[in-house]
Amino acid sequence: MVVERVRQMGIEEFLDFAEQSEEWYEYIDGEPRKMTGGKLNHFVIISNILSTLVNLLAEKDCAVLGSGMLVKTGEATLVAPDLSVVWGVPETESDTRILLNPILVVEVTSPSSIDHDRVLKRDFYESVDSIQAYLIVDQHRMLAELYTRRETGWHLRTFSRPDEEIPLEALDCSLPLVDIYQRVEFEEESPPARAEDA
Repeated sequence: MVVERVRQMGIEEFLDFAEQSEEWYEYIDGEPRKMTGGKLNHFVIISNILSTLVNLLAEKDCAVLGSGMLVKTGEATLVAPDLSVVWGVPETESDTRILLNPILVVEVTSPSSIDHDRVLKRDFYESVDSIQAYLIVDQHRMLAELYTRRETGWHLRTFSRPDEEIPLEALDCSLPLVDIYQRVEFEEESPPARAEDA
């Protein structure tokens, strides 16, 4: 989730700035924007997805890449998915960490980032021809939203049951929802207030 703007700068200047910073930044319309840090569930879910995909794709010509890579979605925009997958050899721009050919990108969301991920980032990712699927995973409840590229635009499917598997057609595999949420403990929601408590 973007929470702070810095100032306008070019891509090379941004890459130098981001490399020296202790914070994580994306580059939106020429401006570095700081991203919020995730909580424990966020990192557990990313680790689960990464390890599951590595196992599922072990016999395929794929590379599963964790956070840190930037995806170029415009001349002055670089976004940072939590995880990405490349079919074949990863292509980068001028030997940087700018990834040019992801086929799948994944975002693990929080309540403060869900609108950003569903709308703004979805539009960014749709502009990258190589991206065939965009997976959004909720860290506070069992819910995954899969956007798959079609000729008419993104096709959305949602998954919320432990027995469901997410079909990643572009990778010729399915990602079990239960594997995504291994060792994840959801916070219990507070019960609604009773009338006499109001």
